[in-house]
Amino acid sequence: MKKIGSLLALLVLSISLFAQDGQGRGQRPEGAGASEGRLYGRILDDKTNKGIEAASVRLYLIVKDAMGAPKDSLVGGMLSKANGDFSVEGLSTAARFRLTISAIGFKAIDQEVAFNRKAGNETDLGNFKLEQEANTLDVVTVTATKPALQMGIDRKFFDVDKSLTAAGGTGVDVMKNIPSVNVDVDGNVTLRNNTPQIFVDGRPTILTLDQIPADNIERVELITNPSAAFDASSTGGVINVILKKNKKLGLNGLASLGAGYPDILNGNLTLNLRQNKFNFFVSGNYNQSGGIATSKSFRENRKAGIAQNYFNQVSDADRLRKFGSVRFGVDYFLDNRNTLTLSQNFVNGNDRNDETQSQRYFTLNNDLTQYGDRLANSKNDFNRSNTQLLWEHKFAEAGKKLNADVTFNTGSGSSRSLITNSYFNPDGTVAAPTNVVRNDGGDNSDQLTIQMDYVDPNGDHSKFEAGLRTFINDSRSNFNAFSVANGAETKLPLSNNYKYREMVNAAYGTYSNKLGDFRYQLGLRAEISKFDGELIDSAKKFGYTYPDKIGNLFDALFPSVFITKALSESEDIQINYTRRIRRPNFWQMNPFVDINDPLNLRQGNPALRPQFTNSFEFNYNKTYSSGSFLGVVYYRRTEGDITQFSDTITAAQYEQLNNAAVDPNAIVNTFINANNTNTWGSELTLQQRVGKNFDFTPTVSLQYTKVNALLDKVDLSNEGFNWEAKLIANYRLASKSKILNKLSLQAIGEYESPEILPQGKRKDQLSLDAALRKDFLKGNKGTLTFSVNDVFNSRRWGTIYDTDNFYQDSYRRRNVRSFRVTFTYKFGKSDFNLFKRKGGEGGGMDEGGGDRG
Repeated sequence: MKKIGSLLALLVLSISLFAQDGQGRGQRPEGAGASEGRLYGRILDDKTNKGIEAASVRLYLIVKDAMGAPKDSLVGGMLSKANGDFSVEGLSTAARFRLTISAIGFKAIDQEVAFNRKAGNETDLGNFKLEQEANTLDVVTVTATKPALQMGIDRKFFDVDKSLTAAGGTGVDVMKNIPSVNVDVDGNVTLRNNTPQIFVDGRPTILTLDQIPADNIERVELITNPSAAFDASSTGGVINVILKKNKKLGLNGLASLGAGYPDILNGNLTLNLRQNKFNFFVSGNYNQSGGIATSKSFRENRKAGIAQNYFNQVSDADRLRKFGSVRFGVDYFLDNRNTLTLSQNFVNGNDRNDETQSQRYFTLNNDLTQYGDRLANSKNDFNRSNTQLLWEHKFAEAGKKLNADVTFNTGSGSSRSLITNSYFNPDGTVAAPTNVVRNDGGDNSDQLTIQMDYVDPNGDHSKFEAGLRTFINDSRSNFNAFSVANGAETKLPLSNNYKYREMVNAAYGTYSNKLGDFRYQLGLRAEISKFDGELIDSAKKFGYTYPDKIGNLFDALFPSVFITKALSESEDIQINYTRRIRRPNFWQMNPFVDINDPLNLRQGNPALRPQFTNSFEFNYNKTYSSGSFLGVVYYRRTEGDITQFSDTITAAQYEQLNNAAVDPNAIVNTFINANNTNTWGSELTLQQRVGKNFDFTPTVSLQYTKVNALLDKVDLSNEGFNWEAKLIANYRLASKSKILNKLSLQAIGEYESPEILPQGKRKDQLSLDAALRKDFLKGNKGTLTFSVNDVFNSRRWGTIYDTDNFYQDSYRRRNVRSFRVTFTYKFGKSDFNLFKRKGGEGGGMDEGGGDRG
């Protein structure tokens, strides 16, 4: 009898769906631009709490006819699985629905449901016990068109798809387009002039941003003052790069191809196949860019503050960078509430650099005394691998979940270079024998992250979160330097063979609730860290352990407090406090001397210790019909600030490096711990729409910094004010002309004022990027983008150092103005079925009706 009833229910449901074809499934309510989502749940026997199989589930779209009378339209349905699971997809998140559940021998359910505000595009409707009425969920309204930047009280979300200028580029190009984020000449990212923690999909990565294709990035999350739930080492904030992973039904994909100047070539193919319990995804990417970049240095050598002579240096570097990546994986939906995900990412690439350098030496009267020419040819190769296994369990209660994952990153690389230095007298005669240095090296690195997070909301306002995390980083490298003369090679003291291990164990807990008009979150994180480094050839060891003794237990504790008051439905204020740590990395501690630039050497300081920062913020957030505004005032006090320090090379150091083509007046750049640094700042971000087709986002950052530093009784303290401004403007043409219609324009301009350093200042920067995008083909599946990076060729990184021993004004650049054309094509087939059924049964709804489980 049960089987006959099930067959009858399936027959009725199929006929109903067929009759509604064209007006039910895929039909949108008034908010036609709303995103698609999924409603799912489980049907249980009220007495046994066991799942009910073959219960008929129907979902009706609630609409009204021209007279305002209700006129429901069937949009989906299915028969529940053996465990009672059901799921319906392709639903507008802005709509309201009527859910009916019936089964032979059970009381039917008929109720209104909608997407939950906290659950996003997927809402778990919970368990339905057929003998009991379920509570109706709150209705949620979703804005049809989301801006590129969405602002929250504690974080910002940047939609990369709306960044025209980054199309076909890398993660570095994406970062240039985000308010509050700055990128220097080497691709290093800062957030409010601090180095943030970079994550990929919420986990540490071995990749650099220029090794991540922009076309593979879905969005970027910015968290300026992270709570206890995040790494304590995120003193400079957190930038979380979320990679694309489509979960739409059937076969979907995206292909792009681009080319430009200088030496620009890129291609990307992304495929996604979702069928029954599986979601397969794979992407491949190739990216290449080149160009000749110029660097200049002008130096005045001093003695006790008095000028002695002058030195000028000009370099031209012809750089060609190539890398390719393959990423693939699978989601396995065990049921509606349990998902396993396994993903793998491989990246391989190389970087070739051919540099010519001109050196000029002058007397105090600007008479030329000597000049030199330097040729440096180098090539670096790298391989990276990322493996990740995740398990997600969702409970019946909305928002309650448990996540556990293991992430393993591994990488290797090799480097080769040949440096030739020639010196001449003013008349062109040889002043010294030609100096030749050959370098080679290799490295290996492994990173393991094991993490578990638990989230338990209790009602509308209360929430408890907790987690455990272990991070282990093992790295080993060897570098060999040889002086080449008369066909023979002599190994130099510059050679470096090292290994290190970094380990951080952490646990955290946060609790949030509401007290009257105030919402609050209290959190505490505990981290125990250990770093062991060793120079293998000399058996010299260095590192740290925090906390190193019971008396320093507070060094392992990192509290956070967030208090928010809603002034209205669209306006709130927040005060927050966090304590963070910044641990010195290996290169900041490694005493190895880098001679890539013979006049500006780099060397680590093994005596460095971690810095601790107490950070306070006041946020004001206001949203209105045509935009939003976020204002932030903050204060940071950092004890033991890790700060760059520069001085001329000592006689002992020069003697050690004499055969390495190093100048006797070279500057050695290293790091020290300042006493403390105090920073006051404000950040103002406005999003404004003007009409239907134009929007702009200006950001202004103001900052005053005071550095207190004393080194060997030498006062290096400095203070000063700096400011930055960035403007992102977008305009979309709406024209009857086929050429001009659906044409988008984007311009991004940025200015950074001079910024103080302990011994000088960074110079100001000004840059402009622009792009045009044309959407065409049916459904806007085709896109053609033309972008110009650094329109005025003005993006450069410069510094001025002013000490008793030298004054140096210099700038350098890594990339040059570039032009790129990128074509992108989106495709998909929702009814594509890889697992064809026998007997022609594959044409109807599959077993899950688009079910996730």
